[in-house]
Amino acid sequence: MKKLLLPVFLILLFTWSCSKKENAKVLIQTDQGNIEVEVFEKQAPVTAKNFLKHVDKGHYNNTIFYRTVRYDNQPKDSIKIQVIQGGVFDENIIDKFKSIPHETTKKTGIKHKNGVVSMARVSPGTASTEFFICIGDQPQLDYGGKRNPDGKGFAAFAKVIKGMDVVKKIQQLQDSCQFLKKPVTIRTITREK
Repeated sequence: MKKLLLPVFLILLFTWSCSKKENAKVLIQTDQGNIEVEVFEKQAPVTAKNFLKHVDKGHYNNTIFYRTVRYDNQPKDSIKIQVIQGGVFDENIIDKFKSIPHETTKKTGIKHKNGVVSMARVSPGTASTEFFICIGDQPQLDYGGKRNPDGKGFAAFAKVIKGMDVVKKIQQLQDSCQFLKKPVTIRTITREK
């Protein structure tokens, strides 16, 4: 009987390990250094699929990080946040892409903690290509948060797993009204093998 149980156990273990799918990882290569990101495809399927589609089609190659938000450069905002924002940053190009339904943090459970990557938007359902990375915990960006008057928050879908030093370096670059005086080039965003 023991001789029979071992092969059955090994088959079950092999089947379980093969069926367990890991989250996609992407590498953002910038002229300030590299940022490695884990994309939460199961938790935020719509937003993650959209981001990975743009990655796979090369839409983020030769784009930029263009915005830095720090406590000291948002004097008119009563709810202050800390993020860097990047993406295509060209309305003529952005308008060519379909926007996606808004996946709230209430639905996904992904909160805007330090290093979390989320989609930029104007109103719910308008996100397409632009994204931001949180520096420190930003609960006012979650569902029910007060950064946006609609209270729907932003659609978080990934997290930085390596390279937060690069994110912080970009955040400290010189800006004018939150826009970087010299945008940081995103050379490529590619899936890691």
